Amino acid sequence: MPRRLISTGSPFEKAAGFSRAVIDGDFAFVAGTTGYDYATMTMPADVTSQTRNCFKTIEAALKDGGFAMTDIVRATYYVTAAGDADAVFAVCGEKLGDIRPAATLLVVAALLKPEMKVEIEVTAKRNPA
Repeated sequence: MPRRLISTGSPFEKAAGFSRAVIDGDFAFVAGTTGYDYATMTMPADVTSQTRNCFKTIEAALKDGGFAMTDIVRATYYVTAAGDADAVFAVCGEKLGDIRPAATLLVVAALLKPEMKVEIEVTAKRNPA
């Protein structure tokens, strides 16, 4: 199966030269995803809403590539404030609590834009049917 590129249509993808996800065989590699609502190109102010938007975008990219959230095997979370970790983890628990991928949370000095509070990247492996 040839490598397949998945796009959300975000102008950042073309400008920065990346894909939202790359499908390669039984694997999906979803790029770091921030909390933008790509339908309106707006960013909510709170980290909980941003985290929900991250997962909405991730789920859409996985679905477009023929994967499901249950295929996620690895997740990395980047937050700009340690105090936001509990709010991020609460949404992660809702979305991934039964899936339980290997995961890492990093507190970073900043993301690309000051309004970005969280960024999430995942790797998925297709489960045989």
